[in-house]
Amino acid sequence: MHKTLFTIGYEGLDPRALTDALRGAGVARLADVRAVANSRKRGFSKGALKAGVEEAGMAYAHLCGLGTPKAGREAARAHDAGLMRRIYCEAVLDTADGGLALDALAAMAEAAPTCLLCFERDPALCHRRVLAERLEARGFATVDLFG
Repeated sequence: MHKTLFTIGYEGLDPRALTDALRGAGVARLADVRAVANSRKRGFSKGALKAGVEEAGMAYAHLCGLGTPKAGREAARAHDAGLMRRIYCEAVLDTADGGLALDALAAMAEAAPTCLLCFERDPALCHRRVLAERLEARGFATVDLFG
């Protein structure tokens, strides 16, 4: 059995477009991998996002331990994906806590079709790509959704 991990960035989407894309792909759980699940975009802060996703028949999990630290977010905003990746790996994924959080994500994604969520539309510029690569090494295939 092949395991699939989905990713999506909500940049340019409204909540309905997001849930439609998730449902259309057969996603059962949205894994919010933002360090801080707040947004200036209506419907994408944690409480509203969780309610909308659950209303659409899917589960929601905020995995703040897999979020990008502030320096990594700043590098991403400056379009320096290489620096963002280095900061993210050193500060999060290559730590004991990061490894445990990644193990928990892998178990979650094995149990039900799961989609990683962050803001950035382009997965190549987001830490979702780093997470997806780590899970690809564990036998997952990645499908990027765009809504």
